[in-house]
Amino acid sequence: MTVRYFATIALAMSVPLAGQWLKYPTPGIPRTADGKPNLTAPTPKLSDGKPDLSGVWQIDGLGFAFNITGNQKTDNMLPSAQALYKQRSETYSQGDPNANCLPAGPRTGLFSQELLKIIHTPPLAAILYEEGPHRQIFIDGRPLPKDPNPAWMGYSIGRWEGDTLVIDSAGFNDRTWLDIAGHPHSEALHVTERFTRKDFGHMQLDMTFDDPKTYLKPWTITMGVNFIPDTDLLEYVCNENEKDRPHMIGKQQDEREKEVKVAREILSKYVGSYRAGPVGILRISLDGDQLAVELPGGGGKLPVFAQSETEFFLPTLGSGVEFVKDSKGAVTRLMLRTVEGNNEAVRVP
Repeated sequence: MTVRYFATIALAMSVPLAGQWLKYPTPGIPRTADGKPNLTAPTPKLSDGKPDLSGVWQIDGLGFAFNITGNQKTDNMLPSAQALYKQRSETYSQGDPNANCLPAGPRTGLFSQELLKIIHTPPLAAILYEEGPHRQIFIDGRPLPKDPNPAWMGYSIGRWEGDTLVIDSAGFNDRTWLDIAGHPHSEALHVTERFTRKDFGHMQLDMTFDDPKTYLKPWTITMGVNFIPDTDLLEYVCNENEKDRPHMIGKQQDEREKEVKVAREILSKYVGSYRAGPVGILRISLDGDQLAVELPGGGGKLPVFAQSETEFFLPTLGSGVEFVKDSKGAVTRLMLRTVEGNNEAVRVP
């Protein structure tokens, strides 16, 4: 089975969290009697009484990094956008600017293995991304620029609605992709983020995408954001993608032509949850007579196509999936087969 895969995705399946300042306790955070971080402690406040969003965080948005629209159908896109999206997805997203070490734009931080750090003061919040450019969010009453020079990360202003920080961003260039699958956007894109800190260690992030030149209507996705204690960001340099780009060749149709029919009775034996290391739980379900996989953090179901009774192809990731049985014939794990190597996911109850 020939497979093609993003190097960054494969690395995330096989290594721990990217940035680790090992065993250095975060100063000033609440702790339990045994010294562990108390992530359910009350939300800290700024000097003006508003919630303080400062800290090192991780967005639980892996699934949306692959499919920013969730379960929406592609018919929400205008015809020109549909054609561009089809071309990108059919060629395994070879032209993704992020695969060429360029900024990821609005999707920065959604990949789930990436850490980000928020430095928050009443008039300004700065978001530092481990694998992307920083952002400044001005909370001082200024408006968005009227005719900005298009930027990779856009321009952002914030305001409070109760205890929720609402961030409006616009002025993006149209060179970034909204997700790894290749959903496009224009320079008319407007992104609204709503950060609600529920307690010390947990936030909810709602993101609304509005781009009338590309999509028929706006849509909103919701993700959890988790505080990561006793660590910090480390330097990240985009280098491996330069080596792995030559492997990103071919078209999905090459693998789809190998599709075979597998009995529903056999497919049903693969349905369940599989733990893929630090990435989290992959959920396999049966959608009609076809398997589908749900990645952690949302993004909806991704179709999986059979190439034999045990080997399948996941086109969104350009990855092979093989189910492995024990000596008694029970399915115990699955293997994600990539150009960088195989990654095991163990079946869990």
